[in-house]
Amino acid sequence: MKLVASISQGLEKEGAQELIELGAHGVKASRRCIRFEADLACVYRLHLRSRLAFRFLREIARFPCIGPLELFGGIQSSIDLENWLLPNKSFRVDVTGFGEGLSHTHYTALQVKNAIIDLQRERWGLRSSIDLKNPDICFHLHLANNEAVFSVDASTSSLHRRGYRPAVGMAPIKETLASGLMRMTGWDGTNNLVDPLCGSGTFLIEAVNTLLGIASGLDRQFLFENWPDFDISIWDRELKMAKKRRTFNGKLPKIIGCEYDTFIANSAIDNVRKAGLENYIKIINCPFQEYKLPTGLGLLICNPPYGKRLGDENQLPSLYKQLGEYCKKHASGWELWLLNGNPELSKYIGMKANRRFQVNNGSIDCRWLNYKIK
Repeated sequence: MKLVASISQGLEKEGAQELIELGAHGVKASRRCIRFEADLACVYRLHLRSRLAFRFLREIARFPCIGPLELFGGIQSSIDLENWLLPNKSFRVDVTGFGEGLSHTHYTALQVKNAIIDLQRERWGLRSSIDLKNPDICFHLHLANNEAVFSVDASTSSLHRRGYRPAVGMAPIKETLASGLMRMTGWDGTNNLVDPLCGSGTFLIEAVNTLLGIASGLDRQFLFENWPDFDISIWDRELKMAKKRRTFNGKLPKIIGCEYDTFIANSAIDNVRKAGLENYIKIINCPFQEYKLPTGLGLLICNPPYGKRLGDENQLPSLYKQLGEYCKKHASGWELWLLNGNPELSKYIGMKANRRFQVNNGSIDCRWLNYKIK
């Protein structure tokens, strides 16, 4: 079957590699999405174990679409109601993109809904109910270049919501983005890992979950159980495999998060505990300036405020300067990975970035900067 993965801008290369590792074929990455092919086993595996994509859409049909009438007819001719949507099943329609005469996603979704309901009434005299929160089937329509792509989604919400983070900081980084950024660092558990501005602890939790092979989707309910070709035997096999943890040879290094705000530090501790990682990650309630790094080498990772959603931009130069001074004084031989959404602030680090990658943190254009600390 043909699918597309939605992913944060800047993670497309890493996301494509993850899909290949999990069994996808014909993988082609483009801006914020990755197209690929997969069998049922791979689809189940991706929903259980992928850490970078926040949505997978399975294509049902695609057709030319230059207006509402073509959309209405295209939906009715492309959907196999007997298999996909009997009247006793509820559904929801999500829409992305725009087309001729279809410039408002709510209006477009209404057109799709009406096309489906009218067809049901014509065939059975009955119609499905709409359920926005917990539908049996979640349809997705994407419009672009006078074409409509009609798909189904196996999840009612974004896959970045892992379930371990009921408590978040003021401007939390999404779990999918944190996982992708950690993957880019190449951290493999042989060196220490310290987040001097850890906030909700997301970087550290995603890093350890990845290292231990803890599947991200174990506690979710997926809508593919309502798909006509759902195979319980294949699903049970993939679920059993996903529950196995990776064997880590050797002792884990120190994995530490520093957070000066007591309330946020306690929230991070709760998040670590909910993730079941309290034996691996330690959260310390103190300013990073007061923390003594563990012996040996390692990575410093952080997502400091940029003054866009959090922090007074006039006070932030001092924070970045102190972070740079701390690194040069206490972390010689280490690496610093810093997510920066304000290029005017990174110069206060006082070091030249060795590598930089463009990524988006939500709507904010950022750089994932790598420094070799001398």
